[in-house]
Amino acid sequence: MKRIAFRMQLNPGCVAEYRRRHDELWPEMDAVLRDAGIVDYAIWLDEPTLVLFAVMLVRDDHATDELPENPVVRRWWDHMADVMAVNPDNSPVTGELELMFQLQTDESPLT
Repeated sequence: MKRIAFRMQLNPGCVAEYRRRHDELWPEMDAVLRDAGIVDYAIWLDEPTLVLFAVMLVRDDHATDELPENPVVRRWWDHMADVMAVNPDNSPVTGELELMFQLQTDESPLT
């Protein structure tokens, strides 16, 4: 397993709508993410800055690099484009995050 972390930017006034849309995640989007090898995906919000912090746990054989080509993902991006910072193709503007510290116990699924 591997952990991937990145940040995104929410637009002002869009917190409730962003949450609502994710609470109603399309079943086909859920399936695409699972099929790509994502076993855990959490998005956290720093409300004062509207920075979204995402962490995904993926299988070693994950195919997340193929997600941008998936029509369901592209439709989701279009659906979310009005509530967050996006690129010209409506993909979220993301920034990689550097791991600065990690505490792992024997119970961790990551080795």
